Amino acid sequence: MEESLERHGLETRGLEAVPDSERTATPGGLLPIWIAANITVLLLTMGATLAVLFGLNFWQALAAGIAAPTVSYGLVGLIGIAGRRGAAPGMTLSRAVFGQRGNLLPGALIWVARWGWETINAVTGAYALLTVLDILFGVRSGPVLIIATLLLFVITTFAISGMGIRAVRRCNRWATWLFGAFTLLVLGRLIATTEWSRLLAQHAGSTAAMITGIGLIAAGGMSWAPASPDFTRYLPSTASSAAIVCNTVGGAVIVVLPMVLMGAVMASGMPELARAGDPVSFLGEILPLWLAVPYLLVALAGMLLINAMSMYSAGFTAQALGFRIPRHWAVAVNAVISLVLAGVLMLAATSFMGTFIAFLSLLAVAFSAWVGVFGVDMLRRREYDATALLDTSRASAYWYRAGFSPAAVTAWALGLLAGSLFTRSDWFTGPFAANNPVGRYGLGWIATIVVSGLLYAVLPKPAVVPASAGGRAPLAV
Repeated sequence: MEESLERHGLETRGLEAVPDSERTATPGGLLPIWIAANITVLLLTMGATLAVLFGLNFWQALAAGIAAPTVSYGLVGLIGIAGRRGAAPGMTLSRAVFGQRGNLLPGALIWVARWGWETINAVTGAYALLTVLDILFGVRSGPVLIIATLLLFVITTFAISGMGIRAVRRCNRWATWLFGAFTLLVLGRLIATTEWSRLLAQHAGSTAAMITGIGLIAAGGMSWAPASPDFTRYLPSTASSAAIVCNTVGGAVIVVLPMVLMGAVMASGMPELARAGDPVSFLGEILPLWLAVPYLLVALAGMLLINAMSMYSAGFTAQALGFRIPRHWAVAVNAVISLVLAGVLMLAATSFMGTFIAFLSLLAVAFSAWVGVFGVDMLRRREYDATALLDTSRASAYWYRAGFSPAAVTAWALGLLAGSLFTRSDWFTGPFAANNPVGRYGLGWIATIVVSGLLYAVLPKPAVVPASAGGRAPLAV
């Protein structure tokens, strides 16, 4: 039965390692994956935020648009190397680091954080569809229509992510070409209609504001780090590490840089974009009808794929937490949760961007604590025992002490605490979030990675148990 489903495109493989015979992907296939992972009009709004709220000029926005994805997706790419080594999802490999029980702690936090990310994406996608309906047919938004568009968005997302990696890859390739074509059209129009002499003559913003802007954009990219091995586990053990990182970073920069710059340029003629309660409808005002509608539809497809990739990984996270259900049903749990939360946000929230920025600040800290520990562990662990990863009993090589790796859990918890102390948002402000460089620049997530990584490096760790002969992932450096 499972072989029949696989032939028809439904991926039935869950937490288990991918056999060598199926590891036929190439590092170049990561490029469209990470391009699609960034196709969101929220980057336009964030570009406008750099210009209007942070006071950055065009050249500073250019630098931020390069630096942010390079830093964040560089880390994402490095974490992705673990997927090539172990041929298993990220949160499964994480069991080798934290222990079978210890992995439940970061896993649960990451799973909950994914609800928020999927909620934000669902809301943005619904706004895009509502804007198209308003432009074409004059249909005004209301509670019933909001719920209907959200339902359509989430169901479509579930259909793609439930099918599995083949469906995600196929859709990503089409979205990449379409989004690229229409982005070039928008760029061309902006180049032709922008008063460049005035724009380029703007004064530069402060260094502090620039660092904060880079950190804000990079925070979104960091959320993909635990999911990165999910998309590299089908790579053969001989795949180049450098190619994995380069394609990951390249895919992000190709999208993030022009989108951030376009947002900054658009804000020169429409400053209210940075404070928009609705992050999408401005496109209907700033672009002609013939360009606004197809661009919104392509952007809608991109946001569908972002959510599909997030839910795809969230299914593995749910399974790693102990939900003994097929991956596509684990995905369905996230779909329902994101639908409910998105409905609450669209019907009750008064400031979308305020909510989004506050969420990004806390999201980055939640993911960075895991990244610090897991990343340092990759320096000492070159292979994973496929049998031990799936064995949640006391007999597992990754049981350690009562199911926990004391070093990993301690470093993760203290890193999370340290990052929270230096984080400022509308929802929560840490006691050290002011009057120091880290808090001033919004780099609480950097503090999280540094603290968790350094602590894990110096704390005594359980011995690395050699992989069993039957379950060894071939060494690839």
